[in-house]
Amino acid sequence: MSVPYAEVIGDPIAQSKSPLIHGFWLAELGVEGRYAHCLVKLDELDEYLERRRSDPDWRGCNVTMPHKLAIMPLLDRIDPLAARIGAVNTVVREADGTLTGYNTDAPGFLEPIREEVDKIHLFRMARVLGTGGAARAIVAALADAKFVVVLAGRDPAKARAMLDELAPGGEHHAIGLDHFADPTDFAFDDREHCFDLVINASPLGMTGQPPLAFDFSHAPPRSVVYDIVTSPLDTGFLQSARAAGFATVDGLAMLIGQADEAFARFFGARPPRDRDAALRALLEK
Repeated sequence: MSVPYAEVIGDPIAQSKSPLIHGFWLAELGVEGRYAHCLVKLDELDEYLERRRSDPDWRGCNVTMPHKLAIMPLLDRIDPLAARIGAVNTVVREADGTLTGYNTDAPGFLEPIREEVDKIHLFRMARVLGTGGAARAIVAALADAKFVVVLAGRDPAKARAMLDELAPGGEHHAIGLDHFADPTDFAFDDREHCFDLVINASPLGMTGQPPLAFDFSHAPPRSVVYDIVTSPLDTGFLQSARAAGFATVDGLAMLIGQADEAFARFFGARPPRDRDAALRALLEK
């Protein structure tokens, strides 16, 4: 008997937590289906898609490095948000066998802060640290949510170009990443009725990477500090933020949020999000 399935592709791929997430949801819902890793090298990507396209049980795949850009010209349709971000992390096989590319990183990033984002604020500002692929999705999501974005990178010119591409016309700012490393005595305005975010969208602080140098005197009062790194889950950046009195969001929240969007497209059901605590316990082992 055929069983619908989806998978995550990349190179390397064994480290992905996606099979644990999707497998947990399938089991909790009692939905017939499976989800697995699939190692696909860059020069095998075209052949992989051609094989899967003809398989009616294949619902699609999540896409990780190094394929998020390379897969785009091989698809039949690109969702407008994915086209704007310039990266695809989810491919869905439609009923007619055509393949559509989506980017679920942007809605996945916003999901854990959605309740606050949906409120009315006098002003919203996000300091985004990093100018890589993940930052592109985050900047697009924040601009659409009416944030003023301060984008910090090693190369401020690259940060400026990214802002001009993804959020043209907004009063956004580009700055060097090292600006935030040293203390400041800047006196912030009253932040009541404002929403401030400080986001590490870089690999800094990840296992095997240098730490992120950020002095929390640069964070306005009542900021929410968000780190998309998942290994380690409790980064030095988040530990320092909590020590300074700030609320924090870890990378697992975004990972689960973006998986939610993909799961619904693959299996036609919403994940049981009332079981998030059990899922997190499984993922943190």
